[in-house]
Amino acid sequence: MGTVDLSYLGVSPDVTCFRWPTPRLVEEAIKNREGHLLHHLAFAVRTGHTGRSPKDRFIVNDGTTRDSVQWNNINQSISEEAFDGVFQHVRQYVRAYNLYVQDVFAGADPRYRIPVRFMGTSAWQALFVRNMFILPTDEELAEFRPAWNIIGLPNLGLDEPTARALGLQSNDFILINFSRRLILIGGTGYAGEIKKSIFTVLNYLMPEQGVLPMHASVNVAAEGAVTVFFGLSGTGKTTLSMDPDRLFLGDDEHGWSADGVYNFEGGCYAKTIRLSAKDEPLIYAATERHGTTIENVAWDPLTRHIDYDDGGYTENGRASFSIEAIPNAIASGTAGHPSCIIFLTADAFGVLPPVARLSPEQAAYHYSMGYTAKVAGTERGVKEPEPVFSALYGEPFFPRSHATYINLFMEKLRQHQVPVWLVNTGWTGGKYGVGKRIDIPVTRAIIRAIQSGELNQAAFETNPVFGFELPKQCPGVPDAILDPASTWSDPAAYAQEQQALARFFIGRAAKLNLPTAVLAQNPRI
Repeated sequence: MGTVDLSYLGVSPDVTCFRWPTPRLVEEAIKNREGHLLHHLAFAVRTGHTGRSPKDRFIVNDGTTRDSVQWNNINQSISEEAFDGVFQHVRQYVRAYNLYVQDVFAGADPRYRIPVRFMGTSAWQALFVRNMFILPTDEELAEFRPAWNIIGLPNLGLDEPTARALGLQSNDFILINFSRRLILIGGTGYAGEIKKSIFTVLNYLMPEQGVLPMHASVNVAAEGAVTVFFGLSGTGKTTLSMDPDRLFLGDDEHGWSADGVYNFEGGCYAKTIRLSAKDEPLIYAATERHGTTIENVAWDPLTRHIDYDDGGYTENGRASFSIEAIPNAIASGTAGHPSCIIFLTADAFGVLPPVARLSPEQAAYHYSMGYTAKVAGTERGVKEPEPVFSALYGEPFFPRSHATYINLFMEKLRQHQVPVWLVNTGWTGGKYGVGKRIDIPVTRAIIRAIQSGELNQAAFETNPVFGFELPKQCPGVPDAILDPASTWSDPAAYAQEQQALARFFIGRAAKLNLPTAVLAQNPRI
């Protein structure tokens, strides 16, 4: 496989495991006792941290980013000197270990993709990288020159005095340096930090090329009609986009260019809590294969069989697998312009309807709000679902101003006349703890009615508080659940929760600089 010069890290070639293929990495991970083989040969690990660490992520504030990043408590600033201080600890640490190096692409469209080199001390994380990103051909590897480098060191946690002196929030760190095109990740083994760091980089770079980066999944009909699903983690992007009757483009991160949409990734990172072969057959089958990594899921220590219903360790169990594991995946990773857009939300209050039709102004409003429930376990410290507004349905990963992305979204929406729908995959019949989550088959029926155009022909009524339109009928869906108020046993309790949620929306909108026509879509109390 050759070698790579990492002398800038003080690492000699003979300790570099360069471009090892999947079987070799699995063998190495077992030898290193990084995890265990399950009964179906997937590789199971416990990552320590079971979710992202948003308070530990920083962007270097320098001449490149000073005036282009929207600095706040999400895009936290760190100085060049502090970054260098952490980097010195990284250089000292890696000299004592083998480094597993993988060269991959981020972005399926050759015009916009970036070459990425991952280096880390964990063989299973190198396996994760092979699953999640796009593997170059042999010809492309021969000419490969990384534009970005990631160093992943899950067992390197800085001591508290050092971390404090460098301005960090804890012993862990996720540092992005746009000038040096270098990402340092230490102290956390949660592999989602790797993929989300590269997503952040693409979200910063792509708008300058006229590409709208989207925290969204995509599937495509046989005749080419494209559906884009926006949504935060846990809202159902992966589950709903993997439809056996449609072609699959990707489950999480895409770009919308002048020619259509394309996948940023080469794999999927699916949530596994209560995963079943009946409701999610494609994902379930993909988890049962050699090379798949399973994070933080319960399994029997003797039989090595998984229990996806056991969320005792975390509700944020994950499976990472190559998109090749999905039989109806689009190999090129590219497709045409969207035929419809669906905003997914998991409403923990049981207030929002299973489906609503949005006007263009309402679409801009909900894109700006990005409302959902933060699912337990998605981030450290979150024990119960809670309401959250995340602009662009992925605010933590968009470093530029919200207006940069909102204006680009509206421009593309107008240019291509794309209809937009709001679909609630959350609770009905009461709030979390009282009602029940909407069944996946019901949501699938709604999605198919949207995609076929049938739902657009239904009779609609306007919700007096939120202003969007509710269908009175939907093929394959009981009429009774289409109006959420009718599913509650206590109408007064529903009205109270609806008013409370409306005030959340109004309060959030007041903090944003929204155009008058968009702000006019605020709920009416």
